[in-house]
Amino acid sequence: MRKIPLYILVLISVACATKKENVVPNIIIINVDDMGWKDVGFMGSKYYETPNIDYLSSLGMVFTNGYASASNCAPSRANLMTGQWAPRHGVYTVSPSTRGKSEDRKIIPIKNTHTLSPEHHILPEVLHENGYITCHAGKWHLSDNPLEYGFDVNIAGGHNGLPRSYYPPYKNVKIEKGNSQYLTDLVMENALKFVDTVQKPFYLNYSPYAVHVPIMPIDSIVPKYEKKTPWQGQGNAEYASMVDNLDRNIGLLINKLKERSLLENTLIVFTSDNGGLYGITKQKPLRAGKGSYYEGGIREPFFFVLNSKIQPNTKSEIPITNLDIFPTVLQYAGIDASSLQLDGNNLSPVLEKEVEVFERPLFWHFPIYLQAYNVNDNENRDPLFRTRPGSVVRKGDWKLHYYFEDNAIELYNLSEDIGERNNLSEVNPEKATELLTLLKQWWNDTNAPIPTTKNPEYISKL
Repeated sequence: MRKIPLYILVLISVACATKKENVVPNIIIINVDDMGWKDVGFMGSKYYETPNIDYLSSLGMVFTNGYASASNCAPSRANLMTGQWAPRHGVYTVSPSTRGKSEDRKIIPIKNTHTLSPEHHILPEVLHENGYITCHAGKWHLSDNPLEYGFDVNIAGGHNGLPRSYYPPYKNVKIEKGNSQYLTDLVMENALKFVDTVQKPFYLNYSPYAVHVPIMPIDSIVPKYEKKTPWQGQGNAEYASMVDNLDRNIGLLINKLKERSLLENTLIVFTSDNGGLYGITKQKPLRAGKGSYYEGGIREPFFFVLNSKIQPNTKSEIPITNLDIFPTVLQYAGIDASSLQLDGNNLSPVLEKEVEVFERPLFWHFPIYLQAYNVNDNENRDPLFRTRPGSVVRKGDWKLHYYFEDNAIELYNLSEDIGERNNLSEVNPEKATELLTLLKQWWNDTNAPIPTTKNPEYISKL
């Protein structure tokens, strides 16, 4: 046998090592529907059991101040996919914007955009153009067909915001049949087929319909939770069975990644699109829930995992939003984002502990109405609406709410009052002015539409 010179072996070794270092990671974004900040064990729940999600969180960095950039489904998903604040694409809610009774709406809300314009250059398109094969699995909610927005594979995604049934025939959800019956199981079954067969770097947008209503339990799991003691407003055994079953499915995904030796080189982001549905679940000490811009409506379970880049069992208190996912994914995929208008920030310096301070203001804009769903059990500003038209800014520990109907202001110091019970706008007018000035500048920078037209059908209840 011919002997290979040592210098040739060295060159081959260096080339292989360089090639290995340049391998781009696979990307999985797990965007759960309506899962609250404390609906998982790793965030402190003593009622819901999520061992697989908890394990996955231990492999990376958990953000205790992680936010959705909107408090309900469609705008949050549009923000994540575009990497842009809502004023740039106009998706503010699940259509229409005239929610609640007209006689209770003091001003005319801004018209909502129902379908995300294909003019936006969204995350799956950018990844596809750079060699990734892309798969959407579960809830899409932004158009009729995610295949027209950069995905190569679509599993159960359409314009619908919820399934009419988690059991077959699923009614408004189109999905290929398999061995599973329950919709959450079937979505994962098909997603696993994708992961099991793909042979190139992939992006999986795993966005299960769970744990959104309708609350349709897994009967075999319910008895376990019926025996448990409720904890801080969490005690719905049927909802808990859906959380438990989702966790089981995420465990299947973890096992598949391990089986194919993919876990080591996969960037995994876990979050939820908005807060938990108040009345079904609660996030004490946070105030309110889905649809509200109090903390319970926007603060989420949130973590990033990537072996060799992100240290396991780490935490950060730095406030982030799902707008940061797009630029962070591109950073780890080695894709230049300079030509894109992204409103989030690349979090890699935080994730790799290169910086300890990462302060910037975070903004939310909701120039419409969203009616309350349980007037006898809510923690909103008033019993009729989860939120009225307004904007919110958080900078550091301070958070300001501004309402367009009456120019009202609420100011909270979240480090001392995470439950947003003590409005400090009158005792600390300097801070209120500082944040309001930031907010007004942001309106100008983004051309944010401000509703000002009075509603002639409004009837004052005062």
